[in-house]
Amino acid sequence: MTQPTLTIRLNAADTVVVARADILPGTSIPGENTVAKGHIPAGHKIATQQVAEGEPVRRYGQIIGFASRPIAAGDHVHTHNCAFQMFERQYEFCVESKPTPYATGAAQATFQGIKRKDGRVGTRNYIGILTSVNCSAHVAKLVARKAETLLEQYPNVDGIVALTHGLGCGMAAEGDGMDVLRRTIAGYAVHANFGGILIIGLGCEANQIGGLMRAHNLKDDAFLHTMTIQESGGSTATINKALAAIREMLPVVNDVKREAAPASHITIGLQCGGSDGYSGISANPALGAASDILVRHGGSVMLSETPETYGAEHVLVRRAQSKEVGQKLVDLMRWWEDYTAKNKGSMDNNPSPGNKAGGLTTILEKALGAATKGGTTNLVDVLQYAAPLKNRGFNFMDSPGYDPVSATGQVASGANMICFTTGRGSVFGCKPAPSIKLATNSMLFKRMPDDMDINCGTIIEGSETVEACGERIFKLILDTASGKKTKSEEMGFGEDEFQPWSIGAVM
Repeated sequence: MTQPTLTIRLNAADTVVVARADILPGTSIPGENTVAKGHIPAGHKIATQQVAEGEPVRRYGQIIGFASRPIAAGDHVHTHNCAFQMFERQYEFCVESKPTPYATGAAQATFQGIKRKDGRVGTRNYIGILTSVNCSAHVAKLVARKAETLLEQYPNVDGIVALTHGLGCGMAAEGDGMDVLRRTIAGYAVHANFGGILIIGLGCEANQIGGLMRAHNLKDDAFLHTMTIQESGGSTATINKALAAIREMLPVVNDVKREAAPASHITIGLQCGGSDGYSGISANPALGAASDILVRHGGSVMLSETPETYGAEHVLVRRAQSKEVGQKLVDLMRWWEDYTAKNKGSMDNNPSPGNKAGGLTTILEKALGAATKGGTTNLVDVLQYAAPLKNRGFNFMDSPGYDPVSATGQVASGANMICFTTGRGSVFGCKPAPSIKLATNSMLFKRMPDDMDINCGTIIEGSETVEACGERIFKLILDTASGKKTKSEEMGFGEDEFQPWSIGAVM
């Protein structure tokens, strides 16, 4: 590798470059014919040419904002002189859609998975305790705590996890809010990473367990038990009933072994949180390269966080496999514009203060970098939140930008792993799906060694290409799917991050 330059240029048409390290005032910028007029923090942008007030600022060859005052070459470009502004984007549906070169036969990657009787393959083997309503959350947690003491005899069971939430009552018994909640719970109830499930309710809630079961064709059987506290005789009686059900499940759930399965059974939920100015240069495109590899091996990836994709959707619809699929994504953006307007918000409520401290200026800039996690293969489908994934390949699932809510929907849709990029430092975990954390820069990787699984800062330093880092990520995906624990699993993260999307009025 050649010695890295002081700044990173991503596209010849860009009016800014990104500082690879802190740049002091008066520093000449090699290759850009300009001098820094002030301090440029690492990961932040410096103008390479004059931009008049009201004119677009470009990064990735795309508009990331508009000059809110005149910008001179060498200026630090950030929130003080670059602002979000609505503008029309050209939607060129399907122009970059192309056949995917799938791996076949002996060339197809495999992992050591847990095969279920119905043909699904899990990456983990949990017993899950779900709740219909917040009123049964404490009982569910007590059951999980007591049941954990039984696990010594059952080494093939990864854990007994209570996934509770604050919804299920004080909401309409019908409509979008209830549909989303039930779809989420049902998606977890049939997830390949669970060997057995309990659903515990109170009994009088809006989200009646019977209605949930009927809506998603779920049946009580040896591995899916339902009960309510009121009908079971109170909290203690429910705990005892639940523990008895788990004791019956454990020997059978434990009776599994990992065996070779094609990588086509892996579905990755793509996440980013605590992003910085390097996210769209290192970890996100490297994860995109790994996504392309997985798709070529028949697997699936799922991009989400719709409001954090705003400003990049025109790039994604170019890869839609049909105009219908691309239009679904455009329609989602119109829905979110209306949703934020009704709530007196703005699509530029993002980036967060931490994102801005790390160098991100507008939602447009953040979205263009975030979208690179999805790689370069065709966009095969656009899903509702928590809707079952039907088409293998690169999918988009509608969700808010809030990481726990978005990842919860992805797992409900069928993601059996999460890959999570971060520049500021996230500590996210996601039971029952293992969560791999990718650091965008080496400083973060060294600062938070107990939380980061892989360092993509090598790309910033010039010691590794995006493609080589993507290969490294793909290998870790296979190893993790085969049972290797992630840092967040070792720390026990993943129960509190279960957060179904709350839509509609609280009554």
